[in-house]
Amino acid sequence: MITIRTFKVYIFIITFLNSFSSQALSNDTFNNFVKGISKEAEKKGVSVKVIKDYKSKVSFIPRVIELDRSQPEFKLTLDQYLARVVTSSRIKKANSRYKKNKELLNVISKHYGVQPRFLVALWGIETDFGRLTGGFSVVSALSTLAFEGRRHEYFKKELFNALKIINDGHITLSKMTGSWAGAMGQCQFMPSSFINYANDWDKDGSKNIWTSKPDVFASAANYLNKVGWSDKITWGRKVYIGNYNKKLKESKYFLLDKWSSNGILNKNKDQLPKVKIKARLIIPDNYGNYGYLVYKNFDSLLNWNRSNYFAIAVGKLSDSINEN
Repeated sequence: MITIRTFKVYIFIITFLNSFSSQALSNDTFNNFVKGISKEAEKKGVSVKVIKDYKSKVSFIPRVIELDRSQPEFKLTLDQYLARVVTSSRIKKANSRYKKNKELLNVISKHYGVQPRFLVALWGIETDFGRLTGGFSVVSALSTLAFEGRRHEYFKKELFNALKIINDGHITLSKMTGSWAGAMGQCQFMPSSFINYANDWDKDGSKNIWTSKPDVFASAANYLNKVGWSDKITWGRKVYIGNYNKKLKESKYFLLDKWSSNGILNKNKDQLPKVKIKARLIIPDNYGNYGYLVYKNFDSLLNWNRSNYFAIAVGKLSDSINEN
């Protein structure tokens, strides 16, 4: 006679065996995936040494899949987001970091045509000035995401890019750490962005966005420069839209005087400045009678991260930095 206790034991054993079997199958499948990646990488010119290191150290990270699939329970409003990322302590830190690195920042700024305050603001928003760069193995995270398959081709390409960066001697596999999605270093570049924009400013033979501030600042400046940044203008401004008659499309660029004639005022309800600069309007959700007129540089920030909240936060933090 099977008792309830015995039945529970049976269920436990079956569950354990199924779990063990699934894990073994998953490990075998992942190992086969790694072998396939290794063969492709070799054809792409990655050295036998790097491939051997990759095969011996790469691992499947379940937490990466959890983070990729997780969705926030609620969406923050812009003000809630800004309150979290543009804090008084971060503003204070931004000004301190600017002063500490002013000479280096000014040289890089002049070379690339990107104001120093934006480089510091990006540095602060992305990694809290290099403090939070992510502790995941980049090759393992990218391998996990490519293996999982939701965005297989994208993460597979980024994985090959990561192996190329290692192969070129910029960083070792063990030291290539970053976010769960593969963003690396103090400026959080994906491997493709690293290949396209990273810069060896200190001329030590490696593009080191992990620990070299000259390389971090120059890489960020090079990125912005290449995607159309202009140091002749800023990013945008907060505006009062209570009188906006909505005749102009928000997504279109118009001169400031055009927006002014359609009811848009400065945030303090004064007239917009009389300057010949084009802007488009952004009206965040639940933002009442206010919005933002943003300039072309805002689009460069969106190229970095496709989030209006992120770009506004970078702009707000940059505005708080005193470059005098």
